[in-house]
Order: sequence, then C-alpha cells, then structure tokens
Amino acid sequence: MNTVQETAEYVEEEEGDVFIDSGDVLAEVADDGDHAMDEDDEAEDGIDDLPSNVKDNSLQHFTTHSGSVFAISCHPTEPLAVSGGEDDLGYIWDITDGEVIVKLTGHTDSVCSASFSSDGQMVATGGMDGKVRIWRRVGTVDFRNWEFLTELQGPDEVIWLRWHPRGSILLAGSNDSTVWLWQLPSGNTMQVFAGHSGPVQCGEFTPDGKRIVTASEDGTLMYWDPRSPTPLFKLSPQDARFDLENITSLAINASSTLAVVGGTSGSVRVVSLSKGEVVGALGGHAEGESVEAVQFVDLAGTGSSPGVVVTGGTDGKACVWDLTTMRLRATLEHQDAVTSLLAHPSPKSHLIVSASADNTLRTWDARTGALVKEHTGHHGPILSASLGLQGSVVVSGGDDSACLVFTTEVDESG
Repeated sequence: MNTVQETAEYVEEEEGDVFIDSGDVLAEVADDGDHAMDEDDEAEDGIDDLPSNVKDNSLQHFTTHSGSVFAISCHPTEPLAVSGGEDDLGYIWDITDGEVIVKLTGHTDSVCSASFSSDGQMVATGGMDGKVRIWRRVGTVDFRNWEFLTELQGPDEVIWLRWHPRGSILLAGSNDSTVWLWQLPSGNTMQVFAGHSGPVQCGEFTPDGKRIVTASEDGTLMYWDPRSPTPLFKLSPQDARFDLENITSLAINASSTLAVVGGTSGSVRVVSLSKGEVVGALGGHAEGESVEAVQFVDLAGTGSSPGVVVTGGTDGKACVWDLTTMRLRATLEHQDAVTSLLAHPSPKSHLIVSASADNTLRTWDARTGALVKEHTGHHGPILSASLGLQGSVVVSGGDDSACLVFTTEVDESG
C-alpha cells in the first residue's frame, strides 16, 4: 500500500499545497440521462400522494425535491446525505428524520451530480448548466452548518464528479469531451484533460490516488497522470478487442491495476492499467443492452487478487464475474434496467446492493448470488443510490422525486 506521502507526489502543483487527509471514499454519482417529470405536485406531497399498493419497507422518506432525483451521496461518517435533482436544487439532509440541513442553490439547470469529499468537510454539486458549486462545513462541533465556498467553471455540461480518495481535489467529466481537475478550497484549475471526441460518460481516480481513468461516448478510454495533459495510454475502437460502441460505465480494482468498462453494445472489457491493453472480455449481457454500472467486490477481503466484478445492464441483469478465470459466477435478476451497483465495505464486503428502473433495490450475497433483502417503496425508476453509515443503510433517489433510506440487511444486527 502506498503512503500518503507517495500519494501526495502527483498533486504537487504551482498553486501551492494540496490538502491531503486520510479517509475513505463514499461517493456515488447518478447515471446520466434525461428523466422527464411533469408533475407539479407540492414538494411536501411527494411520495405520499402516489398509489399505496407498493409495499414500503424504508426507514425514512425525503420528499422535498419537486422533480426527479438524479444524484445522491451519503456522508462518509455522519447520518447525512446530499441529493441533487431536476428542480435545479441540491439538499444536505438528515437521513434519520428527513430534516433539511441546507438547501444548495445557484444552479440554473438540473443538478446531476452531488457528492461529499472523502473527509466529509466539503460537498460539490454539478449541473447541466456547467456549474460546479462547492460548500464547506462551518465549525467543528457538528455537521449542521455549511457555507457556500466557491463556484468552479469550465465544463459545458457536467456529467459526473469525483473527489480524490484522500485529498481536496475534484474531478469532473463534461459533455464537451473535456475533463477538469480542481484544487480546493482555492478553486484553482490543476489540469484540463482533452483528447476524447465525445461526452466523457465516466471517470475515476485510481484507488491509490495516483492516476485517473476516463471513458467516452466516442468509445475511447484514457489513462492519465494528473500532472500531465497528455494521456499515458489511450484505447479506442480501432484497438484490438476494444470496440464497445459508446462506453457507459467504469470501475477500477482496489489495487489500481485493472479497469473494467462496459458499453452500449452490452460488451464488457477488462483492461490492464500497467500494460495499457485489453486482457479479458466478459459477455454475459444481452447484445445491444447497455452496461450501466460496474462495481468491484472484494470477496477475499484483501484487495490484492484480481477479484470479483459485478456488471449491471439495461437487460435487468447484474452479472458477477471472477476475474481470475474470467468466468461468470452468478447472475442477479431485476425486472428492468440495473442503474447502480454498490459494494458494501469490510467486514461485509461480500454484500452488494443493486438499484433498478423496476423501482426496487436489492441486497445480494455476491458469493452465492442469494438475495438478502429487497428494498421497496419507490414509485418510479431508481436513478441513484449510495451506502451510508459504514454500509448499514442505503439511500436512493428516484424518478418519483423521492429519496428513501433503507437498512441494507434484514435487520440491524445483520
């Protein structure tokens, strides 16, 4: 494992010190897409006015949004969530009682990304208006007070945001084919990555914090050193075995050596980040059904082996793959598209939560493919989800304008 000192090596910039802190990533960003919603219901009406024939086993509702909820992220340690929606607003709210902590204003179009920093001290919202807005915690007593810090500009339309695993550094992908890297709290631009020729649909820091992987609708994948505007390598549809049509999803393993990408053709490719080449092709999804989510699962609890990856598609399947053998271990079924996959942290790293356009979330045992719990209560497709409180709860955002909080397992004790 690399040290914080090693991690800090790449982020030395002329702007000055980068604020590095220890902490775990817990940030999930919603799938991109238009999810029109015409209801003009009062915000407080929300889910309670919808048909009651859906069994609701959630712990808590948050119904303040007046349109689809595109993004949700749980705080790394506190019982808080941040959500963003079609109503051009974000909210930080208490997942125990649904209370609004702060209303995040200033966007002029849908908020499609919302995420806490890895240390939980800042929150970022990204919008279709191209704005990235940052709020910061005030004081040290609790997490009830937040202030607006700065607005970052550059992208045309923000598709996704990712915070650095250990530092106050923010990465954003845009529909104008660029990727932006900023340092906080200064707001200085550290790098603009250009090279894709279409919307940058997904991107991640490697877990060791030293590199960045981005992938685009144009079918290209790029591997970057954050200090350089030139990619370390690029894979395109012209490269052997890499034609995925549009790339829609991406994940990187814990040891930062493999990336798994999925595309609109239903294909999945395993890429060696050290070699810069395709080392595997996974074919469990229906042809022409887009792979919308990819998530590594650390079944061994070590993070060292190639491990297990789960891919979720618009065919309603979540396929569990053993990357040592490149074989399918199990298939998890939904009745509609899988929109998000979440890996439970240690010590229950065998659990995975899937969210779906069939209005449900499901917790599975990735070792066996067994269903542990179904989470119901939404009245529309689930567009985003995030694990909170060390994985004991999952918080979801839906096309029904509601956010729901569920326990991930059958009971609190597991």
